[in-house]
Amino acid sequence: MPELPEVETMRRGIAALAGRRISGVRQPGSRLRPIQVTPRLPEFQRRVTGHRILQIGRLGKRIVLELEGAERIVIEPRMTGLVLTAHPPDEEHLRFVLTLAGLPQAELLFWDQRGLGTVCLLSPEDFHRQYGPDKLGPDALEVSAAGLRERLATGRRPIKVALMDQRCLAGVGNLYASEILHRAGLHPAIPCDRIHARQWLRLHAEMGEVLHAAIQHQGSTLRDGTYRIARDQPGNFQFCHRVYQRTGQPCLQCGRGKIVRIVQAQRSTFYCPCCQRPPRAAP
Repeated sequence: MPELPEVETMRRGIAALAGRRISGVRQPGSRLRPIQVTPRLPEFQRRVTGHRILQIGRLGKRIVLELEGAERIVIEPRMTGLVLTAHPPDEEHLRFVLTLAGLPQAELLFWDQRGLGTVCLLSPEDFHRQYGPDKLGPDALEVSAAGLRERLATGRRPIKVALMDQRCLAGVGNLYASEILHRAGLHPAIPCDRIHARQWLRLHAEMGEVLHAAIQHQGSTLRDGTYRIARDQPGNFQFCHRVYQRTGQPCLQCGRGKIVRIVQAQRSTFYCPCCQRPPRAAP
């Protein structure tokens, strides 16, 4: 579930660890199947131990630790991963730990309930090969309105599906795509090539507003309670959701429509049939 706002909140929660030197790496013992760590732990340890974390960044839905020597540790939370500095929800699902030298003693923890997340150590060449511009689109908080339209407008895919394509736009997933489209007044099934210039401008503006607001509220903690911020507290943007997981409830914007759920690309989409009129049939 973690999307751009949640991962950016995680990044901010561990930002104070920049400048620390890595003194150890471990995968805690567990009866659960271990997550994917690349390369294998002995080589991982050899390549990072003693190196300083120069900065902690974000790449779409991933956290990136840039190390001395230009190698990078890329942590991808995927469905249920959390990057924390302390107090994981439980010990059983604690998957990966970086121990950091200095006082006070510090650790960077990766906790993942479903075990779908990954941790990769990449050389500069491998990093560019996996996450270069031909593999990953521009960040949703950095793309311009013209750039958003240029990347998406010529396709015939539904706009909701296109917004979630990380090769076109990095960071937006299922939850925030529904919220952005509701605020932009666009039906999730409208083909990209039938969206007008003014609608693209509004879509870009609402995308920025939603993502910045979600970051200010430290992300969304859903009903399962999995997502937590670095201090083991829930996010708060779930109280600002207008459509996501509100099937059958009145629209908070117009008060007339009731939120509808449909399935697109095997994912749930939520929208208001009054605020977001369905696209007319093509002539």
